[in-house]
Amino acid sequence: MEEAFKISDPRVLKVVAHPLRVRLLALLRADGPATASELGRRVGESSGSTSYHLRELAKFGFIEEDPEQRDGRERRWRSRHRYTSWDTDQMSETPEGQEAVKIMQLRQVAVLEQAVQDYDVAQWPAEWLRAAGISDHLVKLPASALLELMERIEELVQDVTARHAGAPDAEQVHLWVGGYPRAHAAEEAGEGKEAEEAEEPGEGR
Repeated sequence: MEEAFKISDPRVLKVVAHPLRVRLLALLRADGPATASELGRRVGESSGSTSYHLRELAKFGFIEEDPEQRDGRERRWRSRHRYTSWDTDQMSETPEGQEAVKIMQLRQVAVLEQAVQDYDVAQWPAEWLRAAGISDHLVKLPASALLELMERIEELVQDVTARHAGAPDAEQVHLWVGGYPRAHAAEEAGEGKEAEEAEEPGEGR
């Protein structure tokens, strides 16, 4: 499996932004090769539906038929890459690219929400309870510092993953790294000069 599928065409990014396709791709990456029927049972869809979406993923290079585990009755698919990446700055040059990036980011948030829902503290020992969780911070940074932070975290993830490769007590772990500038207070509240002038006469505060 290759490390990353780097996408520069927003039309290709929108292919995988489809909610069922992104789920199918995630399952193939996490759990290994599977047939359309096996995946259909996992996601609650018919094999006909999953077959169609798997073919679309294959057509655009996300997955391929697995030659090592052929099934006599139907194709067994595997992911070609460990993860998908794109240049947000490049993608944002067109409205189509902006839409594709927004859809993918919202998909990432949806997966995060599902992972939190699925995390059952009663099923994990104390060492995992101490390690797992989410923290959030509101800090003041220039764009260059946020970029530096994201790059250093990525390096740390790769370093820790490599050092603990093959550990007998290792589990698959969801990791999210995100940073967005906060909307200005006036924009959040819908306030400002234009908003004040739009009020109906006779209204007070």
